Amino acid sequence: MKVRRSDRLIDMTRYLLERPHTLVPLTYFSRRYDSAKSSISEDLAIVRRVFAQRQTGLLETVPGAAGGVRYIPMAGKEEAEAFVTGMAKRLSETDRLLPGGYVYLSDLLGTPEVLREIGRLIATQYVDQHVDAVMTVATKGIPIAQSVSQYLNVPFVIVRRDSKITEGSTVSVNYVSASSARIEKMELSKRSLPANSGVLIVDDFMKGGGTVNGMRSLIEEFDAKLVGISVFAEGNFSGDRMVSDYTSIIRVDEVDTKANTLHAIPGNYLAKNAAHFDHFKA
Repeated sequence: MKVRRSDRLIDMTRYLLERPHTLVPLTYFSRRYDSAKSSISEDLAIVRRVFAQRQTGLLETVPGAAGGVRYIPMAGKEEAEAFVTGMAKRLSETDRLLPGGYVYLSDLLGTPEVLREIGRLIATQYVDQHVDAVMTVATKGIPIAQSVSQYLNVPFVIVRRDSKITEGSTVSVNYVSASSARIEKMELSKRSLPANSGVLIVDDFMKGGGTVNGMRSLIEEFDAKLVGISVFAEGNFSGDRMVSDYTSIIRVDEVDTKANTLHAIPGNYLAKNAAHFDHFKA
């Protein structure tokens, strides 16, 4: 039965939003709505225009008999700036500083709206790169990895510091915790990463970079490739960080342990992604 244009547009938009980075043939939509390809093309032009105007993402057209359309989620400059500024303000709230210099993030990383925005921002940075998997370490990095993987439409893998029988055989590495100068261990199931996979590392908070450096070593053990490193927040670190090429959304630049206060500012995310925001320019 034929479907009215208004109904097609709603259902088509929902279908595309739920399947990012997935090539959908025009013939599929034509059969789904019992409509001519010319009508479907007109509908997609409307969706493409609205996505670009609202900076929801890009609707990429792939020509040819095996072609179709692909939705690429992206965040616009205004949205990114507003989110980063808002998060810096939230992190500067009183009583966020915990004993040992840790920062309380559980309320933010437990909020679906915040996680969606973190996922979109990180996915925007890697929109032009080939990512096969998102990697994080248990436990607070898991919701971030899940959000990023959803927008990139790739699996996420969880590195653990202790063995789980449900993981089967594992590969483990020793690494130095930069903040405590102790030798730690982390491991990952052998089934998690095929060789030559492009891996994006994400985490909630980074100080000296020891944990992230450990994950980088694990990637090498799997003969995989590091695509990039993105963290929600980075803290001040007096020594030399074990990683230098990374992206942070927020940066904690001042910590007063006596007054139990801290101050946060935007990280390097906005500066490093200026070129990606140009995708939305007319």
